[in-house]
Amino acid sequence: MNTKQKSKLNGFYKGFVRHLKLVAVPHKANQYRPHLIRRYGLLAVLILVGILQVSALLPSSTAVLGSKAPVSASILLADTNRVRIQNSLAPLEINEKLSRAAFLKASDMFKKQYWAHTSPAGTAPWEWFGAAGYNYNYAGENLAKNFRSAGAIMTAWMASPEHRANILGAQYSQVGFATMDGKLNDAPATIVVALYGSPVESAAVTGVSVQAPPVHSSSLMTRFGVALQTMSPAALGSTVLLILVASVAMFTHFYRHKLPRSLRYSWYRHHGIAKAGGMLGLCIIVVFLYSGGQI
Repeated sequence: MNTKQKSKLNGFYKGFVRHLKLVAVPHKANQYRPHLIRRYGLLAVLILVGILQVSALLPSSTAVLGSKAPVSASILLADTNRVRIQNSLAPLEINEKLSRAAFLKASDMFKKQYWAHTSPAGTAPWEWFGAAGYNYNYAGENLAKNFRSAGAIMTAWMASPEHRANILGAQYSQVGFATMDGKLNDAPATIVVALYGSPVESAAVTGVSVQAPPVHSSSLMTRFGVALQTMSPAALGSTVLLILVASVAMFTHFYRHKLPRSLRYSWYRHHGIAKAGGMLGLCIIVVFLYSGGQI
């Protein structure tokens, strides 16, 4: 590289650093107000985040669990057995009769339009075990609705003591899964049914112990974990961008005493922390857009 090329490269580098400092670092040249958190900078950020969200959410608006998301009985079984092995428990085996019972239960929920362990007519989960010809000593049922991935389902189930008890039930040796798409209460829905069992050879012995966790919505921390499991690259990019802007705003707040006098004694003195709070609030909203689902 000759001297002219080195000089040109050095000039480009210095120019880049100068513009970067104007955009993101509070100092005298930008009056301790980085361009990134001025009105036009924030507007550009919001437009970019909006574009990223549209690109991330539009394709998912018609996608359902089992069609776009890579969720199958084999993935759910692998995730289940992974956490069982981590807890020194024997892995479960897929049982065709339990999978058939799970399919019958999911079909019944769509047909009769309910979301519960027991149907409005009083049909308990254990009746589907019998309909599929599965005789059991122990039986359990977990439900999940409108999650975007198997990982998100497991995160939600493991965060619930009752659902976790079924997954880690030492009394169970077999499991069956069913994933079904349809409309529930006039809205698109994807239901996952997991049935856990311990079989007996004699049809005379049935239903010694059963466990159906209550249906409920996930806690805030669980929803955050679910969101991290399901966020698209565009959504993750939005989150990183908002956190970056919030960090710049928070850093700027520590230089508030160096603002121009006309701003130093106005509400603008605290603009950094106000903008940081706004960006973090938007970040939380973006994250929780991906935290849907019910167990």
